[in-house]
Amino acid sequence: MAFRLESEKDYEFLLKSLIAGGLAGMCSKTTVAPLDRIKILLQAHNKHYKHLGVFSGLKEVIQHERFFALYKGNFAQMIRIFPYAATQFTTFELYKKHLGGLFGKDNHIDKFLAGSAAGVTAVILTYPLDIIRARLAFQVTGEHVYVGIIHAGITIFKNEGGIRALYRGFWPTIFGMIPYAGFSFYSFEKLKYLCMKYAPNYFCEKCDRNTGGLNLTIPARLLCGGIAGAIAQSFSYPLDVTRRRMQLGMMNHATHKYSFSMWQTIKMVYNENGIIKGLYRGMSINYLRAVPMVSVSFTTNEIMKQILELDTGMKL
Repeated sequence: MAFRLESEKDYEFLLKSLIAGGLAGMCSKTTVAPLDRIKILLQAHNKHYKHLGVFSGLKEVIQHERFFALYKGNFAQMIRIFPYAATQFTTFELYKKHLGGLFGKDNHIDKFLAGSAAGVTAVILTYPLDIIRARLAFQVTGEHVYVGIIHAGITIFKNEGGIRALYRGFWPTIFGMIPYAGFSFYSFEKLKYLCMKYAPNYFCEKCDRNTGGLNLTIPARLLCGGIAGAIAQSFSYPLDVTRRRMQLGMMNHATHKYSFSMWQTIKMVYNENGIIKGLYRGMSINYLRAVPMVSVSFTTNEIMKQILELDTGMKL
């Protein structure tokens, strides 16, 4: 599979696509940043918050650490999410185009495979920033281990085993990303198709170019994105918990045991806390964050593609 940039127009298209995807990721992650932080605190059983629920946890963070503590680690998230989302959305279009003819017309498996491949590509390029962001978000005011992104990266590298430490939890992330990104993109594209085919009067508006003269309305895009996010999270969540336990394991001596292999970590989480309180710990908050996050991400990307006139096709 080869992607070739054959003209200045192709370079312009690629650049615009990266910008659209990056901005979509930044908007979506900022929207759910407080829920993201609570999810990390609950997933890894932070001693200050492990006994709380979603809303009581949000209230406690504000009281104990002030309102802006809800956005702790979000700057690192923005640095990570722009290249991550830019890569994911752009490579999805590339993979989809080159896989489209392999499974026959109207066969949507190419969208699942393209989404999975795009998610894996993005993770490989940006994974160390995900660990750093998780470590910063897990810290509680007054008990800081790291003072910033660079300090966290250098400390992890020096004290925890070099480059391997910055990729701790990588395999559960990859295994979780395959169903997560695959179902996200597949579900969104499928739902868009169904809305435009069977209920255009309710979900579509007229468009001057491409898509047969129709585009989904913004509420319809938000709805499709939200459903897609819920479906994707249901399949991949236990591996997300495993990834977080491995990423955060070295921050506390009592949790070092979670810094070993993926399967050992899954087994320990299951043995200690079971399925509901262990492997699906924080799932309720994950639905609360995944639905608006994926919804805003897909919708923003689609709007940016319209604004930047990217919905006219690509030759790569």
